Amino acid sequence: MTQNQKPNYTFALIVMFIVCFLIGFVTTMNNSMIECCKNAFNLSETQSQLVNTFFYGAYVLSIPFAFLMNKIGYKGTLIVGLIVVGFGFVLNYLCINGNLNSAVSTIYTMFLCCMFVVAMGVVMLQNVANPYVMVLGSPEKGAFRMTLSQALNSLATTVAPFFIISVILSGKEPKNATPTDIPFPYLMLGLFTLVLAIILVFLKLPNIKEGEDDTNEGVDKKHYKSSVFKYPHVWMGALGIFFYMGLEIGIPSMLPAYFKADPTLLDTKFDFWFLHVGGSATSWLPLYWLGMMIGRFIGAGILTKYEPRVILTACLLCGAACVGVSFLLSGIASVIAMLLAGLFHSVMWPLIFNLGLQELGPHTKAASGIINTGVIGGATLPLLMGLVVDSPSLGVGFAIAMMFLYYLYELWFCWKGSKIGLE
Repeated sequence: MTQNQKPNYTFALIVMFIVCFLIGFVTTMNNSMIECCKNAFNLSETQSQLVNTFFYGAYVLSIPFAFLMNKIGYKGTLIVGLIVVGFGFVLNYLCINGNLNSAVSTIYTMFLCCMFVVAMGVVMLQNVANPYVMVLGSPEKGAFRMTLSQALNSLATTVAPFFIISVILSGKEPKNATPTDIPFPYLMLGLFTLVLAIILVFLKLPNIKEGEDDTNEGVDKKHYKSSVFKYPHVWMGALGIFFYMGLEIGIPSMLPAYFKADPTLLDTKFDFWFLHVGGSATSWLPLYWLGMMIGRFIGAGILTKYEPRVILTACLLCGAACVGVSFLLSGIASVIAMLLAGLFHSVMWPLIFNLGLQELGPHTKAASGIINTGVIGGATLPLLMGLVVDSPSLGVGFAIAMMFLYYLYELWFCWKGSKIGLE
């Protein structure tokens, strides 16, 4: 390759897009299991949110996994992450299928622990996906590539609820779910992931060292700080992801409680294109994830024309407006208004992440781990919202209203927090 010839990262990006699809599928499948687990294991709202707590709680390991990535590289982390995901799914099958005669509380505990193992692998994959997609090409189009990868991630999130209903439940209503519905489909997912890991062992992926261009002739050398921990905007970005998780999964996590508060919603059935919804909160979730998918594909296009901060601000205001309007409406109209927020939540993750990874050079991998730690917001915020729902004096309306605090922080981070330490 000549000095002026740019490397071709197309194949590597395709691999990363497949990984992003897998991350979205597994993550949303986990969140979509809340209503099923609540009925299968006879849980309270707070107990059912432990599905999120165990899964997203694994992101507390993001920083050590990021330093592991510095040691074994992008490809090594990809392979290890896929192996851990596959092992977690297979373990889920072995534990649950071998203990179906045990108490449901015991089976539920085993299910949660196995999903924590799966989540550990997802954390590794997430740590790789974000910075790798960022550096596979010009920095100017980093946000575009991340948004496109998240669009494919959203395609997976749209498909996942159908997998729950069609494969795991075999067409049954979530209210009729039992522990026996869970094991076998998870075994198939585990085997698929392990095969993907084996294939990656034999594939060649580029090994990129961030900041290496700064040493080339004719390029001004940038002086980076001695440690990633000295960049305040990275920590602000982690907090941005923390509150973003309350936005992204706040609505789908609270939807079953919203339907429980108004049982008449269960009688509403609706056909939209290929979607047939009604009868349960889970059946409405594809509309939310479909909005996320559409928004990300649109976002991938408009990010080439408008400044990311402007787009993020517009999406935050529109998302908050959708949630606000839902309080003014009643019946299924209020549900649709909330679900519509997914269209505007769609591009927030890549934009927040991109702002947190600005001008870090050799610290990019470690910073990705720090920012990914913010995903523990998915472990804590829905659980907190579940506690609010279970409170006799508060309820699901108050829990959903908590999302306005999350929107406010994101606006501050967009225009102030992401610039701290870079000015």
